[in-house]
Amino acid sequence: MSDFQVNGRCLAYHGPLLYEAKIIENAKDEDIPEELFGEDGYFIHYKGWKSTWDEWVTQRRLRAYNIENLRLQKELKKAALSSTSTVSASSGKKYVDTKQSNGSSSRSAKRRSEMDLEKEEDYLRRPEINILIPDPLKSLLVDDWEIVTKEHQLLQLPSKPSVNDIIKQYKQFVGRKGGSTEAEIMDEFLSGLKVYFNRSLGNLLLYRFERQQYLNLTKDPEFNDRELSSVYGAEHLMRLMVTLPGLIAQTTMDQQSVGTLKDHVEDFLKFLDKNKKEFFLKRYENVSPSYEAEAKNA
Repeated sequence: MSDFQVNGRCLAYHGPLLYEAKIIENAKDEDIPEELFGEDGYFIHYKGWKSTWDEWVTQRRLRAYNIENLRLQKELKKAALSSTSTVSASSGKKYVDTKQSNGSSSRSAKRRSEMDLEKEEDYLRRPEINILIPDPLKSLLVDDWEIVTKEHQLLQLPSKPSVNDIIKQYKQFVGRKGGSTEAEIMDEFLSGLKVYFNRSLGNLLLYRFERQQYLNLTKDPEFNDRELSSVYGAEHLMRLMVTLPGLIAQTTMDQQSVGTLKDHVEDFLKFLDKNKKEFFLKRYENVSPSYEAEAKNA
């Protein structure tokens, strides 16, 4: 049975963070927005948000509502907020819906609780990756979220520098530090990072208000199948960096490989922090009334 059922609870990525949501309906390709073709779609409502934020998402944006992913949700919040922020921790009882009234529902709740415990055991056997994100980058991430989702401004595209430009600069920087072996390992890491970015941007890294901009871009003949990493910049790259722990947790990497990846990611984040004034230029712009209307209907 799928973790994602109509009227069921789930956690959904909105940018770099996970939020509790309810699945309103699901559908196949013919009923979902064009940019989500190729995967099953789910129309969700974010708990506590206005219905204007309801949207179609693919399964890549969803996580099952269980102990494992509630922990991930908390870790992502910690990564996106300053180190002095506090995140309220839910007690174990809150992981199970306590509003059950009859025997059948109670038995279902018990089975669900047992399943959660089993999933927690699986989770504890998985390699963990706790990435240290410099505080200034956390602040930039939160500012970016507020500017796009609250102030309804968009980053100007193409970004200068682009993700490709940043990766190229980092490669040059690392090339001066290490030998041939280190350079080979770093090439593999940076190549994977770029692939991850290009594959996940459309489904995972965009805020809802940016979707129409993305659609307009990919439909423009001048775009001509350019890599997204040549168009988007540091802000969207940072959104990927904070989602990496959750993405990596879904892989079968061993502890040693995870540790090596963690070192590469944290070194790359230090480079972003050191050059933040060059990379994060805050080139946001107001949108036209017509775009605002299109974005609401997207």
